[in-house]
Amino acid sequence: MTRPLLYSFRRCPYAMRARLALASANITCELREILLRDKAPELIKASPKATVPVLLTPDVIDESLDIMLWALCRNDPEGWLQMPTDGRALIAKSDTHFKPALDAYKYQRDEDARATAAAFLHSLDQMLAGQPYLYGQTATLADMAILTFVRQFAFVDKPWFDTQPWPNLSRWLENFIASQRFTAIMQKYPKWQAGDPVILFPPTP
Repeated sequence: MTRPLLYSFRRCPYAMRARLALASANITCELREILLRDKAPELIKASPKATVPVLLTPDVIDESLDIMLWALCRNDPEGWLQMPTDGRALIAKSDTHFKPALDAYKYQRDEDARATAAAFLHSLDQMLAGQPYLYGQTATLADMAILTFVRQFAFVDKPWFDTQPWPNLSRWLENFIASQRFTAIMQKYPKWQAGDPVILFPPTP
């Protein structure tokens, strides 16, 4: 294997954050875009979980946060790993507390779950008061590991989201969505099939 191989799905927030870290680390991968309703057998063979993202290095890395750490431990030009020690705990809280509430809100329209998720977002809004990122003036792993899920939450009911008293959170999210990095990792690709031409990620300018 001459370069890592990434199975991804454009709209999956887990896959988004993996792509963000790979792009930040300037690690070129062979990209295989997957449709979750019609998964390629090669993905299932690589990882029986059959969820994205999956990175073959040639080891199999099938957790998005592990892919982020793998990439940034090899090259971290933007200093994403330079965050306070509680940054890892914040990511864990997002993954294990906020994301399940987000899913219950999105798929079941559970109002209690929305309130649970909103409480977490209010805590982020407080962290963002007077600064552009969670831990200061520059983005860290915590920002990029959490933002894709905040985006997913926001677009469940964007009019409601926009009326909530979290101006710092809204600014943080809107700046992320408007960024060149987000635009680059959200480029559309056709569904991959065996025999297709190789597509490289990040895309070359």
